[in-house]
Amino acid sequence: MRTFERTHSWISFRCDLGKAGAELWLALGEAASKCEHISRVPLRPATAQALHQLYLAKGAAATTAIEGNTLSEEEVLKAVEGRLVVPPSKQYLKQEVENIIAACNGISKQLAEGTLPPLSAHLLCAYNRQVLEKLPVKDDVKPGELRTHSVVVGNVYRGAPAEDCPHLVDRLCEWLNGPDFQAPENSPIGTDTVYAILRSVVAHLYLAWIHPFGDGNGRTARLLEFHILLSAGVPSPAAHLFSNHYNQTRAEYYRQLDHASKSGGDIVPFIGYAVRGFVDGLREQLEKIWTQQWDVVWRNFVHERFQNRNSPTDTRQRHLALDLGDSGDWLEVGKVAELTPRLAKAYAGKTSKTVQRDLNALVEMGLIARDGRKVRARREVILAFLPLRKKPDAPAKP
Repeated sequence: MRTFERTHSWISFRCDLGKAGAELWLALGEAASKCEHISRVPLRPATAQALHQLYLAKGAAATTAIEGNTLSEEEVLKAVEGRLVVPPSKQYLKQEVENIIAACNGISKQLAEGTLPPLSAHLLCAYNRQVLEKLPVKDDVKPGELRTHSVVVGNVYRGAPAEDCPHLVDRLCEWLNGPDFQAPENSPIGTDTVYAILRSVVAHLYLAWIHPFGDGNGRTARLLEFHILLSAGVPSPAAHLFSNHYNQTRAEYYRQLDHASKSGGDIVPFIGYAVRGFVDGLREQLEKIWTQQWDVVWRNFVHERFQNRNSPTDTRQRHLALDLGDSGDWLEVGKVAELTPRLAKAYAGKTSKTVQRDLNALVEMGLIARDGRKVRARREVILAFLPLRKKPDAPAKP
């Protein structure tokens, strides 16, 4: 008998999904469906780039914050964009997030080139080496090498016996690459994504239990999650969502980790907790994508209304409708001519009567609404382009 079988009996390499209720399977189905939607929605290049950078920053910030990094999400976004400057006292914090950013970008590059390697002990060691690169570590920590000493996590949890770490890491990789996490042949579309989500959550949990490295285990686990999700076709912004969820619900994350081990290895509650957060994150991403889609449809609608109308007055009015649409709220009429630089240029030397005539023309065209001295774009008119459906019932009043 190996030592871990006596000290860490919950590390059993079993996942009994027979205990999973309908709620978990529904959430997994929703997650797979939303991943498919996100991956198939065409975005404007600038929007796609912004979405990628935003969630890379969220993931890197969350991955390091849960380990104690104090850089804000805004600062990490600057690091993603290559423009973060910090004083020498915070250089190690910057290095920590840059390691995660570089590792995620490297995984994405390998995926795009078709060179993403399969999961293995060697790969985990490589990821651990990346997350600890150029960072100060204790004398007994060797980045990229399995530990040879005992570790205690948070003064609460003791990692698996050091002598068993090589066996446990090999066993974990063999299990994750095996049939337990492969969709059956002829499965419905989306089943591969469901299995990838399960695989990524289980991989994270088991790495946390084994704790095979002297440092950087959490960051390595979250890179492994990202690797698994990307390799299964999950869109890159969505592949960062688990890290964000664990960080935002840190107390519950640790409670679920503790329960999973003390329950004797019942990992279904932890999976349920992780998947619920993943779905919430996907819903948030879809809201951002829908906002862009609304903007595209609105702009197309405005251009169609001005089709074959190219006089200077028509151009000015078209720009006015578009810029009011971008502002998204009621605006005082007196501030219309200063709303954007191009409007300021268009109305330079014009009287307030020109602004009034343009606003009246747009009201007649149904493009803007007016309430006394305030105006706004009528972007809601594009709701008419949506399929007919019953409106959701309002929540019952207490």
